[in-house]
Amino acid sequence: MINPMTLLKLGRMKNEFTARHPRVAAFIRNELLTGVPEDTVFEISMTKPGHDTVTCNMLVTREDLELLQELRLLRENEAGDE
Repeated sequence: MINPMTLLKLGRMKNEFTARHPRVAAFIRNELLTGVPEDTVFEISMTKPGHDTVTCNMLVTREDLELLQELRLLRENEAGDE
């Protein structure tokens, strides 16, 4: 069982993150949480201070979606055991 104080802390941290990064929070809510179909391409770029930008991409496959589904089921089963 999750500690209620931990839930309150996580909720506060999530709200602070959303306030600091509203575009990222909106992207996650509008794009990622609505489902990602097969053949979607993710492109991630990162620029560390003093370094060049590094970019990679990933094509979502049927196997990737199966893995995510298995992880969801595992999480749901663990939550049901509490």
